[in-house]
Formats: sequence, structure tokens, C-alpha cells
Amino acid sequence: MPAEWEPHEATWLIWPHDERHWPGKFEAVHPIWARMVKELETGEDVRILIHDDAVQLIAESHMAQAGVSGQRVHVHRVLNNYSWVRDCGPIFLKNSRGETLLTHWGYNAWGDQWDHELDDRIPEAISAITGIERVTAPMILEGGSVDVNGRGALLTTENCLLNPNRNPNLTKPQMEQYLKDYLGVTKVQWLAGDIAGDDTSGHIDALARFVDSSTIVTIIEEDPSDENFESLQANLRNLKTLTDQDGHPFNIITLPLPKPVMWKGTRLPATYANFYIGNAAVLLPVFDDRNDTVAIEVIQKAFPNRRIAPINARDLIWGFGAFHCVTMQQPHATSHSKR
Repeated sequence: MPAEWEPHEATWLIWPHDERHWPGKFEAVHPIWARMVKELETGEDVRILIHDDAVQLIAESHMAQAGVSGQRVHVHRVLNNYSWVRDCGPIFLKNSRGETLLTHWGYNAWGDQWDHELDDRIPEAISAITGIERVTAPMILEGGSVDVNGRGALLTTENCLLNPNRNPNLTKPQMEQYLKDYLGVTKVQWLAGDIAGDDTSGHIDALARFVDSSTIVTIIEEDPSDENFESLQANLRNLKTLTDQDGHPFNIITLPLPKPVMWKGTRLPATYANFYIGNAAVLLPVFDDRNDTVAIEVIQKAFPNRRIAPINARDLIWGFGAFHCVTMQQPHATSHSKR
């Protein structure tokens, strides 16, 4: 599995059509999707799965308003439940010959929390669209629950993968072996903990992310009275003990959290760690918070050759996810492994 910062052939999105993930804010998320497309199309193809004619009209209207050129935008008609393509979509791999294939993991909508019968088939649909070989993996796994450095190291969390609502019949060593066998990694590193409001049981892409093969950026809470403070400090201590695939310690960079983002009495999982690394731009969630500037500076330093695109995510996060959750990278390849 290549690192996210390695060259992409395309980014995949699913345009939202079901307001149940954004009740009261559904109209506000469409301009956010259009902005993502505009930022990403400067560096790579953008492939959008569209549920039906009505959704296509909405998408086209908002992309036109956002100034999307459309030259590298491709729309595909595929039935779907929701827009979290990171979790229901395929995880792409690349072999030593430069060919891509895609892995199709089991998906149960974070422990059967939501409908998922259409999203179960998204990897199969993308395989049909691209002609890329699809390999089925015998384990439930969402893309947001793993992050890799492209050299053999993988980060994940015990909270998510060991939750009995995912793979109750698998042991931790069995899961590690499947990750090694189907993602081509050699070392699996486990963290514990999640952040308040996270309904995924603790996806790694809300906590800690690789920004190069030897560096991890992780969120911390600066307020000792906040409910996230202790767990994130424990997470930081754990990260400082980890080593990469060659036994070398990681460089650890910290990133603050914004102040709690609330909606209708619910605390939302607002985190700067849910950024997405495109070829030309990094999509960074910001929250009208004083720490937005800090986050921009940290991420710009981590990716000096990419444009940082800070996009207000206060409405998007009401769906309990941000830019990494709604994107999936397809690595650049010299050829595809055909079905």
C-alpha cells in the first residue's frame, strides 16, 4: 500500500445524497464537495460516484458555482448509501512492476450503525469502472482505520480493530497477519484511544498520521480539563516508544485540537488530523478557531511542496468525518493489474 503522499492517478469521491448524516446542514455540504473538487483537479483526476440524475444536477450546479474546470473530473453513475468512500471504498495497492490492484475488505458501516448494502459493492463497482483487478480480503476493515508510511509500517488503533462489532472471531495476531498479507506491510503499530464524539470506535485518521516515512503528526489537547487531555497524552507517550519497519524511532510532531465544536448539544470529532494529501494540495479541515493558524503552519512545514487548502469543516464535521473520510487515493501506475 503506497503512502498517501506518493503520486496519485486519481482521487475518488462519492457525492452526498442522503441528508441523514447531516440533518439540518445537508445543503451546506454540497459547496464543500465542490471546493474539494476544485482544489484537487489542479493536480490529478477526480472521479465522482453519483447516485442518480437528481444528485448529478446538484453536483454540476455546485461545481459550476465553485469554478471547477472539469477537464480532469469524471462522473460515474453508481448507487450508494453514503459518502464515506475512505471506509467503504477499495484500498489500492501497487506492486514492484508498477501495476495497481485494489483490495475489497468487508464493510459493516462501523459496526452496523447505518445502511450499507449499496456501499458494500463500491469496490466492485470501481473495479468494473477501472478494469483493475479486485482482491477480496477476509476481514472487516475501513480505510480510515489504517495509515501507512509506504515503507512497510502501518498505524492503527486497538479501539477500532479489536472492537467486537467488527471482527469478533479474529484474534489480534490474525488481524495483523491479514494486514501484512493483503496490504503488503511488515510491521503493525497499535495505538489506544479515540477522541470525544468519534463514532468510528477510534479511526487512526482522527488521531495520528504519517507525513513522511519517518514522521508522524499526532493531535494533543492543550487544556488539562478537557475530556481528551489524558487519553491523547497517553497516545503521545505510546507514539514515542514506537519504531519503524527498520527499528528506528519515529519523529513525532504535535498538532493541537480546536476548541470543542458542538451542534445541538453533541460534541463533534473536530480534528486537524483528518487532512487529505492530494498531488498538488493538502485539504485541511479548519474550524474558525485560533488553532487553525497553528495547524496550517504545521501541515505546510510537513508538505513544503504542496499548497495547503484550509477549508471550513464546521458543517462537514456534523457528519462525524472530514476530508480524509470522504476521499480515497488511487496511486499512479505504469499499468493496471487486469481483472
